[in-house]
Amino acid sequence: MSERPPGQDQAAAAGTPADRISLLEEAVRREQKKVELVQDVSRALSSALELDQLLVLIMEKVTQLMDADRSTLYLLSDDGKMLWSKVVQGGEVFEIRLRVGEGVAGWVAQSGEVVNIADAYNDTRFQPAVDLKSGYRTRSILCLPMRGIQGGIIGVLQCLNKQDGPFIAGDEELLGALASQAAIAIENAKLYHSMVASNVELSFAKAQLEQKTKELNALYEVEKELSAAVDLDELLERILGQATLVLGAAAGSIALREPDGQSLRFRVVVGPVATKLLHKHLPLGVGVIGWTVARRQAVIVNEPTGDFRHAAEFAKDLDVVPRHIMAAPLIDADEVLGAIEIIDKVRPAPPGGIGRAPTEDDFLDEPPGFDETDLKLLVLKAIGLARSRSEQSNKDRLASIGRMLASVLHDLKTPMTIISGYAQLMAQTEELGQREAYVEHILRQFDIMAGMTREVLAFARGDADIVIRKVYLHRFLDEVVHQLRHALAGRGVRLEIDARYDGTALFDEQKMLRVIHNLARNAADAMPGGGRFRISTGLDGDDWLVFEFADDGPGIPSEVQSRLFELFATGKKGGTGLGLAIVKKIVDDHHGRIQCDSGPDGTTFRIQLPRHRVQEAEAAA
Repeated sequence: MSERPPGQDQAAAAGTPADRISLLEEAVRREQKKVELVQDVSRALSSALELDQLLVLIMEKVTQLMDADRSTLYLLSDDGKMLWSKVVQGGEVFEIRLRVGEGVAGWVAQSGEVVNIADAYNDTRFQPAVDLKSGYRTRSILCLPMRGIQGGIIGVLQCLNKQDGPFIAGDEELLGALASQAAIAIENAKLYHSMVASNVELSFAKAQLEQKTKELNALYEVEKELSAAVDLDELLERILGQATLVLGAAAGSIALREPDGQSLRFRVVVGPVATKLLHKHLPLGVGVIGWTVARRQAVIVNEPTGDFRHAAEFAKDLDVVPRHIMAAPLIDADEVLGAIEIIDKVRPAPPGGIGRAPTEDDFLDEPPGFDETDLKLLVLKAIGLARSRSEQSNKDRLASIGRMLASVLHDLKTPMTIISGYAQLMAQTEELGQREAYVEHILRQFDIMAGMTREVLAFARGDADIVIRKVYLHRFLDEVVHQLRHALAGRGVRLEIDARYDGTALFDEQKMLRVIHNLARNAADAMPGGGRFRISTGLDGDDWLVFEFADDGPGIPSEVQSRLFELFATGKKGGTGLGLAIVKKIVDDHHGRIQCDSGPDGTTFRIQLPRHRVQEAEAAA
């Protein structure tokens, strides 16, 4: 049964027609205002406001429409146990939280029924805690549930203190209609913002996927370059070039640790100072790249000036002022092999190709430098490069096995030829003493052959089976002359001995014979047209025995000199790269020193060996 508007009752009670018309007009105006407010609420509910803004607007319009003192909209928590609402009172924001079942609003949320109370303080469900806290006086209450599209309760809408008396049935119907619309709008708003949040998550996931794709591409490029590279240097050049291009850098370098472990040598360089920096040495720990190797830690230095890790003097000598530096260590298992360093972020990547000098145009929009994403890609490059270098080194080692065996077989020809010669001489003589001398020479050659094979095997295992004995140099040099005359026969090489010291010494005689054989063979290879090979001995104070080995060859190529004693380093076509590496290891095992002086007039190797025994404690140190 519908109710008549309050204005009609008042008009009926009025005395004159004019009074009744005035009252009716006032009632019509109130109804028109309600229609306008309903339209405002509808427009608000259809807007895409933030949820908090939407709730405030709904409460404001509902309060006006219901002619109430204030309204409160409670939302049900996701777990269905709590109601919460933010209420604006006197310019202050109070957050009200109620347990379902607590207070009038909690009872409505639990029961799903409408509550219309004329006097709140006479109802046991009413809790005056908010009134006591705020100083507000609640009289009448109209409270009803808000149901969503599926029919479930999503909240409670409550109006307090109607201006002209208690809330009536018509108010319940109007507020119920508003509550239904508000519930739908709130669910839509939640859905909209959930979709926005999902889109943000999708965008983040997309960015992560793109980053992972870049990382996988980085690893793929490393594998591709590995398969295309012929040797280690080409592999390093390919990886470095690809890294500078992908990271948009103007320059870069790869430095590897020297055998002494205390310095780095720039093995590959791209950029404007490549020719100056290539093969230069840097002490371990010096510069950003040296710090990276020493600390085993990747690093970004976007403002090198003033940074303690930046080697300013080293850069000054190269006439460069880097803007940004990024470096990552090359770690294989537990060993730090070196590091890769990238210099100067440019935007975009250099269009003129890898390694060209940046122009002013590259820096018109100065980039902020490298970031964590760049560093992650560089670390992936470093990981792949370290593993690839290890694999490439293994390939080089396997490929060198054939060359090593060929070299050993070649070296064995000399003692085998000598053995054959002495065997023939034995067959031609019947003198017992002479035959015994030939047997001794043959057994000596067998010892030499066994020593050669043991030396190569020990070197491959990294063993240091040095047997230090007292050696009479004059006898040792006689044996050297005897062996080298046979080894150098027919090659046009004149052997000279200058024994400035021929007393006693302490060293492994067999190992030092291997040193001399390798140096003599290299000297003969360097003088295909013949020449002079000179061996001299002397003393350096009381502590060092000195051997010098000089030839008249054209000298060692400059590109080989910086890595002369590295494994597999060779400047000879068809060379194994083992000879000088073996020489260096034998000298090191003796706790000695070796130097090389090479030029167009010849090459001289200077070896210093301790004259006194090195104690075990000193050797360990």
